[in-house]
Amino acid sequence: MSPVGDRPISFETHPDRYRHWKLELDDYVARLTMDVRENEPLDEGYELKLNSYDLGVDIELADAVRRLRFEHPEIRVIVISSAKDRVFCAGANIKMLGSSTHGFKVNFCKFTNETRLAIEDASRSSGQHWICAATGTTAGGGYELALACDEILLIDDGSSAVSLPEVPLLGVLPGTGGLTRLVDKRLVRRDRADVFCTVAEGIKGKRALQWGLVDGIATKSKFEGLVKDRCDAALAQPAIEGRVDPGVALPALEPTVEDDSIAYRHVTVAIDRAGRKATLTIAGPDDDYPKTADEILEAGSDLWHLRAVRELDDALLRLRFSEPEVGLVLVKTTGDPGAVVRADHALHAANSWFSREVLLLVAEVLRRYDCTAKSFFALIEPGSAFAGTLVELALGADRAYALDDPDDAPSIRLSSLNAGALPMTHGLNRIQVRHLKHPEKAAELAAAAAMSRLPGDMGTSAAAEVQFDPESAEEAGIVTIAADEIDYEDEVRLAIEERVSLSPDALTGMEANLRFPGAETMETKIFGRLSAWQNWIFQRPNAVGERGALTVYGEPQRPSFQWSRT
Repeated sequence: MSPVGDRPISFETHPDRYRHWKLELDDYVARLTMDVRENEPLDEGYELKLNSYDLGVDIELADAVRRLRFEHPEIRVIVISSAKDRVFCAGANIKMLGSSTHGFKVNFCKFTNETRLAIEDASRSSGQHWICAATGTTAGGGYELALACDEILLIDDGSSAVSLPEVPLLGVLPGTGGLTRLVDKRLVRRDRADVFCTVAEGIKGKRALQWGLVDGIATKSKFEGLVKDRCDAALAQPAIEGRVDPGVALPALEPTVEDDSIAYRHVTVAIDRAGRKATLTIAGPDDDYPKTADEILEAGSDLWHLRAVRELDDALLRLRFSEPEVGLVLVKTTGDPGAVVRADHALHAANSWFSREVLLLVAEVLRRYDCTAKSFFALIEPGSAFAGTLVELALGADRAYALDDPDDAPSIRLSSLNAGALPMTHGLNRIQVRHLKHPEKAAELAAAAAMSRLPGDMGTSAAAEVQFDPESAEEAGIVTIAADEIDYEDEVRLAIEERVSLSPDALTGMEANLRFPGAETMETKIFGRLSAWQNWIFQRPNAVGERGALTVYGEPQRPSFQWSRT
């Protein structure tokens, strides 16, 4: 059950059911207007004043971001604004944060950041230009939402300001990457950023523009003209080729949810709360996967890649928020590995706007998998379909065990998608991460995977070039341990028993350090700092103690700090 109100959270919604956002379309421009209903929070006990948001508000935003990419490929500019007078967004609701469990706070910050990353990916990869039109107070998470956009426009009315007041007011950090985006994305000077992040009232008008905190300012009478000018400038830029077909609707997934299981069309989750583990199983595609770009578009939301990855995404979110004590996820697959490889080749070869968006979503959900604070063990057994897209789950797992049964050994295969189409948060693919010490091995595997994208029968010679049995997969660095039929069961059983007995806190820290070797990017910095520093600060008495800043916010008493600094 969820930490919020002790009830399950649904991560599915639709514009027809939005309570806090309004989506309007006008030719190539979409307007996404924030109008949070104060008295309709996700849970009881707080009001969503001043366009402050909780998880329910951000679930709607995440839904809108995804639908704009799939259902409205013609949209090239999105203007995000507020319907409230003199306020854009006051950030995450403080009463909600103060009353939530520690785990919920951290997962909430992670989800909101992933939504903002999706906005940035839509800009980078889908040719959508996001403009924040801030007409009033833009504080905390509200400014972090603005930072995710390509441009920030601020009304210059003498009172409207941008701010990140978490440090002076709450004793915590801007939890969805605000500090990192400030200096890594907008390249604000660190001394100016230091002043900005410790001035609770924020910075207005000309100074905000001069310091690079916003990209444009205008008086109230000229503000809409400024927004229109920036929209026109964005529309004047070349569009991404091919984004002209009708969009693809994303219908509800409607899983069957029982007390200890979740069942979708291609994904199932079996939950063992007593054992603090779950088994996540993904079924591969049938062999009737569409062959051409037109057929793939016609399949729409029923396309295996799209449907399966949406189901995986929903399952990961439910495990994060509703099963906090499930620490280990056993990842299994079923089906024909050859069918997965052939499906991957067809999708990769389609080279349409729709196929690109599907691949981008697959990559996005796999990054959510990488950043989920649970241990993942992939179990590669007879009947498995760890191939192509699905082998990424084994490569991204903390460990991968393969049963090396000479009479019925599972086949592990690579497809062209494993050669770099599904990057991790730091830009490397998962094969490269496996072979940082010997990059030539990664290059050899990637080259073989890329070469497998050949015309003709993908189930024969081309696929055979990158096909492994458990022993050769272990030698290639794809699996951790290949054990024979005598040792496999005990090996896996002991590994599971050991893993669930270890400190969850230590495992979260260990996994966050081990999963992303190599150079850092803005994304890895955000998630690393969120997992470590924000996680730590959210448990410190200076923030959440009886007289911590977050606890007493809005009360007449002042916070009481422990002044020792480490």
